[in-house]
Amino acid sequence: MKRSLRNIYALMIKELRTLFHDKIMLFLIIYSFSFAIYIGGTATSTEIRNASIAFVNEDNSILSNRIISSFYKPRFNTPGVINNNEIDSYMNSGYYTFVVVIPSEFEKNVISGNTPNIQVNIDATRMSQAGIGAGYIQAIINQEISSFLNASGTDSLELVEVINRYKYNSSLESSWFGSINEIISNIVMISILLSAASLIREREHGTIEHLLVMPLNPIEIMLAKVCTASIVVLICVSFSLSLVVEYILNVPLSGSIILFLFCTFLVLFATTSIGIFIGTISKNMPQMGMIFILTILPLMMLSGTVTPYESMPESIQFLMHLLPISHFVDISQAVLFKGAGITIIYKSMLSMFLIGVVFFIFTFILFKRSLDTQK
Repeated sequence: MKRSLRNIYALMIKELRTLFHDKIMLFLIIYSFSFAIYIGGTATSTEIRNASIAFVNEDNSILSNRIISSFYKPRFNTPGVINNNEIDSYMNSGYYTFVVVIPSEFEKNVISGNTPNIQVNIDATRMSQAGIGAGYIQAIINQEISSFLNASGTDSLELVEVINRYKYNSSLESSWFGSINEIISNIVMISILLSAASLIREREHGTIEHLLVMPLNPIEIMLAKVCTASIVVLICVSFSLSLVVEYILNVPLSGSIILFLFCTFLVLFATTSIGIFIGTISKNMPQMGMIFILTILPLMMLSGTVTPYESMPESIQFLMHLLPISHFVDISQAVLFKGAGITIIYKSMLSMFLIGVVFFIFTFILFKRSLDTQK
């Protein structure tokens, strides 16, 4: 037992030294847990900002002018006022995403209790702004109409005031979830890439043959690669959470960082096994890169960071629960934002661990068989 531990420790030191000499991999790791996290938390916002909008004001009344003046930054750019015959040309050129047509006698119909129509033309090719922006436009117009009617002494039709209270993210800051989702994605990506590239590098440099003639077991070689990649990723995650997420992005983390790091270690047990599997079936680095891309894309798409579970077919939801990353996404959000403890997430932790064990055993069998053929 002591001899195996010494062998694993020596192999881990060798792996770390090799990694420190790989400048490209070091740059990728540093970038993935620093700048990429900041970009993921700020540049990939789901909120609507600086949307271009124009109005066709056929009514030219006090109410219509109030509606136009109610659209301002940061949600919308300063509204333009155009003619009806200019709508198609402006939208075809992509100059405006939204063009709102306020019909004539709009204010008169509102005061008299009628229900006039407002046409909102939307450039649906800008998917990120189209759906959300339409909701904002409707809410702003309804709010201005209600305020106008109350000021003029006319009863508005609003019967119920809905008060929303948002738990775990009261200000609906997209940077909170964006940064954590980016960390989760990079944990999976870097751990797979590190372990796969380590094995391919051994094969290309011929050092795998040196290991085979030494008194080492395949399990020791594999555990050394798993532990090395896991330690590197855990250190980077700790740095990213404390410096980028909490200090720079000001994201309040309610839960235990230690518990999150422990859960990260459990998922790394599975993802590094996937990396060694890719490295085992790949003959060289370019081939490994292609297999890595084919692997990482469905893993991310099915993890729950891009699309919620409920939006997917039931068959896909079942498949997602067979992947450790989907459980890790649930655990991360529950621990970091909701302050959940082990008593709440233990089922997901157990599922993630068991899936990782299955991945590890399957990969070890394939890895051992690959080493036996090279002897």
